Amino acid sequence: MRDPSLLSPIPLPGADLRFAPAWLPAGEADALFAALRDGIAWETHRIRLFGREVDSPRLSCWIGDPGAAYTYSRTRFEPRPWPAALAPVRARLHEAVGVAFDSVLANRYRDGRDRMGWHSDDEPELGPRPVIASLSLGATRRFALKPRDGGPARRLDLPHGSLLVMAGETQARWRHALPGTTRPIGERINLTFRRILTRE
Repeated sequence: MRDPSLLSPIPLPGADLRFAPAWLPAGEADALFAALRDGIAWETHRIRLFGREVDSPRLSCWIGDPGAAYTYSRTRFEPRPWPAALAPVRARLHEAVGVAFDSVLANRYRDGRDRMGWHSDDEPELGPRPVIASLSLGATRRFALKPRDGGPARRLDLPHGSLLVMAGETQARWRHALPGTTRPIGERINLTFRRILTRE
């Protein structure tokens, strides 16, 4: 199992962030990236932006246990079954983070033009202090956070096999984004593991 001490705190006022830049060894990360890129039923989700529905600028798939439905941007997503490749990762995360995650949002960024704007993972299903475990695979991308009450953004590079855990008041007090880039850059898959606390 992964050693929980590999997750080091990132000092950020009002946030609870822990980070391990090489949580998955390179060979395991390579194999997981290939299995998920070819084995997930990727979709273009519709999101509401400035009062109208548009295609999300990335590919996604909502995965989880039966009943772990998730509503985002006024759209309800029923979970697809867990791919076999994610079973050992899910068990390791439980050991490292202490949370029995029941769902994951898989996102595929095909190149630097794919991105995600400023938001917080603060949907009611996640509860008031959600724990989000974000595993990055593939090309390194720059992750940004900025306080909800104003102030400069902070940036963190998320390399292949890295794990970022956001907990406590992070979603209530900070927003985050994955900005686009014009630099030539390869594909990236991001897995944000969650636990649905309120179900219909």
